[in-house]
Amino acid sequence: MAVPGSRSDPYGTFSFLLDIDEITVGGFSEVSGLTIETEVETVREGGVNDRVYQLPKGTKYSDITLKRGLTDTFALSDWYEDVISGIVEKKSFSIHLLDGLGARVRSWHVFEAYPKKWTGPALNAGSSAVATESLVISYQYLIIG
Repeated sequence: MAVPGSRSDPYGTFSFLLDIDEITVGGFSEVSGLTIETEVETVREGGVNDRVYQLPKGTKYSDITLKRGLTDTFALSDWYEDVISGIVEKKSFSIHLLDGLGARVRSWHVFEAYPKKWTGPALNAGSSAVATESLVISYQYLIIG
């Protein structure tokens, strides 16, 4: 609850942790695609011309993309290699947003996830950019908590 006269600034997006199967994994520079959307069906009532009804039809979850600097750890690419080989190991993971003091202030819990696309680094001898890899993940559901 806010104290009268106090201000509550929004949290920055630069400080977060990622736990896969309850083990903290560090080094991710970006997580995107935290989107939940409920589809609606538009229904018209006979004889009622001034409105339409929008009824909830179903909820869908977008893919999540994890991006990080390329290291000598092959965990992400190995997980995807298993999928290519027909071994689909679904995992759960959580993304925790941290405040300025490092405390967890918001979390997104993702369930029954598996990778569907891996992207390696763009290699360019004329660039000093960090080599990155990304993994696109599909999942069954997401809980915000």
